[in-house]
Amino acid sequence: MLYILDLSGIIVFAITGSLVARKKQLDIFGVFVIAFVTAVGGGTLRDVILGTTPVFWVRDPIYVLFVLIGVVLTVILVRFKLLPHRPLLLADAFGLSLFTVIGTQAALNANVHWLIAIMMGVISSVAGGMVRDVLSDEIPLVLRKEIYATASLCGAVAYISLLQYGFSTVAIIVSMTITLGLRLTAIWRGWSLPTNLIGFSEN
Repeated sequence: MLYILDLSGIIVFAITGSLVARKKQLDIFGVFVIAFVTAVGGGTLRDVILGTTPVFWVRDPIYVLFVLIGVVLTVILVRFKLLPHRPLLLADAFGLSLFTVIGTQAALNANVHWLIAIMMGVISSVAGGMVRDVLSDEIPLVLRKEIYATASLCGAVAYISLLQYGFSTVAIIVSMTITLGLRLTAIWRGWSLPTNLIGFSEN
């Protein structure tokens, strides 16, 4: 189930990367590069930090194929105008929820402390999008005041907590629901984190 979710997340994040590349009017090679780093960037950083090498997409090249599928799907959806309203934010939120679970579980499989597993869940879900935004000359979502990494953090904590009681399938569903729900609600209601806690002034 986690493997299927992982591949689904790869496609979703590849789509978000493709949409950003399209917005920036990149050529097809640029579209694939942005889609690829968006889809595998977080998991690659996670594996490098955990010392799990070769990283996941090198061990299993099917991930590269699924990135390509995501690019092709984007081209088709855009051509036939089948994308929903605000597709980038919706797809990104769904990918965030998927990779939060995948990253947290991958860290647990590496037998790290639960706190590190939570951190790896957040890194897995946000790092690819950060690289995507940097390459696209955008301020990464995770560095803005929007509720983004916070939603992933809450989902990872919920996943770890429910696993303690042996509710593996329930943990996946609840974690994804919390992450996705928080992110989409934040978009809908305009929720954001405070930006003036440190107290810097412009003078």
